[in-house]
Amino acid sequence: MATVSLPNSHTEPDGSAVIRVLSYNIRSMRDDTQALARVIKACAPDLVLIQEAPRFFRWRKKLARLAAASDLVILTGGATAAGPAVLCDLRATVERTEDVLLPLTPGLHRRGFATAVVRFGGARLGVTSFHLSLQQEERYEQSGMLLDRVAGMGVEHAIAGGDLNDRPDGRTFRRLADAFQDCRTTVPWGGEFTSGSTDPHQRIDAIFATKGIEVLGCGVPLEQPGITDADLTRATDHLPVLAALRIPAS
Repeated sequence: MATVSLPNSHTEPDGSAVIRVLSYNIRSMRDDTQALARVIKACAPDLVLIQEAPRFFRWRKKLARLAAASDLVILTGGATAAGPAVLCDLRATVERTEDVLLPLTPGLHRRGFATAVVRFGGARLGVTSFHLSLQQEERYEQSGMLLDRVAGMGVEHAIAGGDLNDRPDGRTFRRLADAFQDCRTTVPWGGEFTSGSTDPHQRIDAIFATKGIEVLGCGVPLEQPGITDADLTRATDHLPVLAALRIPAS
């Protein structure tokens, strides 16, 4: 049976907003960037929560090219957040942005959060893109920092998406799923596993939403019109996670 399509983005009469959110580890755009842009564009997202954005020479130009090819603009992040970034469409009204660098553990990769507060119609939304540590203890500590960051954004409704480097039965994943809605578990849609793109066998990428947000569907967009298996495997080493969410009017 074919997967039912997610609803398109729109604003409802009461001011609430239905939006599409994509979370995607793009491996510093070291793969087929044209395939990557085609996948993103076919998902028609309002927000793209990126992990492993380019961080070195001419990183802004590379990220800007990807945004333009996907009919989006850069909202925040990149090297200034140690890899996480957020792209958005012109439907989003930006209230503020902040890139956050997390404490550096010697010998390990620097991590950070790309954060923003945006509005869609009458809905106000906190947004965070994250990429947690490969090291178990540091990863768990960073999940606590993520919870604190979302709680301190001063918004009623928020989403956080990214690469957890942890599976749903891991304690870091469970910690976030206990605090938020794990959108894939709340309303499963599409595929489940996100890593790797050529032989998906584990779910280590997710989109989380605070309790007042209505999840309309979430998963890997395997049957999304315009997306091919070839593009998914060529774009990067992860598969994307796409969610449709209804954000209440503030």
